[in-house]
Amino acid sequence: MMRLTQRLCAKSAAERKVMVLGAGTMGAGIAQVTAASGGKVSLVDLSEDLLSKSQAGIEKSLTRIASKKFADNPASGKDFVASAMACITFTSKSEEAASGSDLIIEAITENIDIKKKVWASLDKAAPASCLFASNTSSLRIADMAAATSRADKFGGLHFFSPVPMMKLVEVVKADCTSDETANELFQFAKDIGKTPIRCKDTKGFVVNRLLIPLLIEAVRMVERGDATMEDVDTAMKLGAGHPMGPIELADAVGLDVTHSILKGWHAEEPEAQLWNPSPLLDKLVKEGKLGNKTGGGFYTKKNK
Repeated sequence: MMRLTQRLCAKSAAERKVMVLGAGTMGAGIAQVTAASGGKVSLVDLSEDLLSKSQAGIEKSLTRIASKKFADNPASGKDFVASAMACITFTSKSEEAASGSDLIIEAITENIDIKKKVWASLDKAAPASCLFASNTSSLRIADMAAATSRADKFGGLHFFSPVPMMKLVEVVKADCTSDETANELFQFAKDIGKTPIRCKDTKGFVVNRLLIPLLIEAVRMVERGDATMEDVDTAMKLGAGHPMGPIELADAVGLDVTHSILKGWHAEEPEAQLWNPSPLLDKLVKEGKLGNKTGGGFYTKKNK
């Protein structure tokens, strides 16, 4: 029998059938970049309204990219958009989409119980050869893989927002993930034009394990009155060469995202002071001030 990598990697990007579960910002972005590389994609969500919004958003994003990429040839730009859109099927029928997939990427809410329930269902519908990958930014891959009968074919593909612009993908290999699966996921990321890195199934992988402590320490400095948020951001931009300050970055990432990760890590390690809740962050999230996506978080148009 051929090895998994030999069998699946033999498929070109155009031949590989990918299902993306979750038509939110991340899922839509993953579907877009996969389609733009020639891959056949089924973007799946229970919400027909969200699917419609994602379809319009993807087309708008592709049009914007085409206007720059094909500035001297508008006709080719239109063909590029039409070709990519033709590669995407928008559907609410998850089991049907799963049944014909080579790879399923999940990009739904960061709730381990919900994810495990979804993966258990998809495990019954997908072909035995289908690879599973979660786009989780903070949950254990092994915990989700345990809900399926194919733990060896389960890994992580952690994309970054906005997906069409951010080049990095963290390819996560849990102890249960086979080398063949990890290699295939790594190749998939390269095939869609991303720069993948390999990492283990540890807390926050690479980026968030470094980033979350930075963001939360910056927030605590503001809470204590050690420095203003403007000065914290200026310090890291001019003193450390960061293109964006940590408070600005927290707004860009989404305060609810940082809050959710921090909450999960605190529950896992309540004795670790670094993961203690932040009253200021709690307050902003409770008020619905989640950062750039809601028009304001730490910063607003008025004070920034």
